[in-house]
Amino acid sequence: MSATTIDFQVTGMTCGHCEMSVREEVGEVPGVTGVEVSHETGLLRVGSDAAVDEAAVLAAVEEAGYSAVRA
Repeated sequence: MSATTIDFQVTGMTCGHCEMSVREEVGEVPGVTGVEVSHETGLLRVGSDAAVDEAAVLAAVEEAGYSAVRA
């Protein structure tokens, strides 16, 4: 993973396709260098080498069709 990680709790994911949708959307957020996501635990771990706009990450999760909060 990257220099800094931020964890989020995502609700609504039920399968690997859900994970892929979240991974793709969050991966487009500026500054994000790594994304780990699990539908089983609901954990989203975002890696970055620089500051990442948490609101942009939350908006990306919503764009994928799910909701999240900072863990």
